[in-house]
Amino acid sequence: QVQLVESGGGLVQPGGSLRLSCVASGIAFRLYPMAWYRQAPGKQRELVAVIGSGDNGGYTNYRDSAKGRFTISRDNPSNTVYLQMNSLKPEDTAVYYCKVESVRTPYWGQGTQVTVSS
Repeated sequence: QVQLVESGGGLVQPGGSLRLSCVASGIAFRLYPMAWYRQAPGKQRELVAVIGSGDNGGYTNYRDSAKGRFTISRDNPSNTVYLQMNSLKPEDTAVYYCKVESVRTPYWGQGTQVTVSS
């Protein structure tokens, strides 16, 4: 019954920006950490960013290549987690997924495609 729906992906030129959104349902959203992952064709899925539970998230963490460019945030009243991506590079091209953390069963969304190309 848990559902995660990502949106906001698209085609953008290098140096451009996108904001991804993930809306959760079927879960007490505010109680759980949330994360963004990405997967390029032929490569393993990798963690991009994590945000803690609570109204202000409590903590955030980013993979090194995303630090200073990406910002993860959440809005608990709307059950939404965001990923603001600035200064995008071709190597950021991937399908981006959101995930509920700290639960026994992994819950994934369907993903949203991000393509960075000139």
